[in-house]
Amino acid sequence: MNPWELLASAFGLANLLLLARRSAWNYPCGMVMVAIFAVLFFQTRLYAVAGLQIFFFAAQFHGLWAWRRARGGDDGVPVRRLPTGRWPLVIGLGAVLSVAFALLLRQTDAAAPISDGSVAAWSLVAQALTNLRMVECWPLWVGINIVSVALYAGQALWVTAGLYGLFLAIAFYSWREWRRALPV
Repeated sequence: MNPWELLASAFGLANLLLLARRSAWNYPCGMVMVAIFAVLFFQTRLYAVAGLQIFFFAAQFHGLWAWRRARGGDDGVPVRRLPTGRWPLVIGLGAVLSVAFALLLRQTDAAAPISDGSVAAWSLVAQALTNLRMVECWPLWVGINIVSVALYAGQALWVTAGLYGLFLAIAFYSWREWRRALPV
């Protein structure tokens, strides 16, 4: 068992639990997690999710900045709904990015170009919605986590696959909690 995988997973679990609570402290934990996972994923030839960690690192800074400015009254940041008319853009962007990443990865020795590319593409979209504090980020994270468990298990990253199983449960919990936090 890789101790770095364990450490990244511990920070990842802290990241998601704090995110579920709408605490801006999730971002520093996320920064450590993605830095470690970038190296691990590259070593296992999961190039898209390795590169995604670089994006996530930058997104962690952006999210921290945005969330620190959007303080709510109950110690959590306020959340909101994605306007209904934006769903076609979200779905279209995720689909186009998935195809583009898979085609790019097929030109390399990537271990799993389609699932690797899809996880990376949809994670970009979901992270943007998360930073914007949109409740609808959570159903996307549910789907991403389901595919991620299979992807990481397929690469014998058992701790990471288990972590993403926990992320799946936390995504369902967070979806419920964020819906409860919506303004009436």
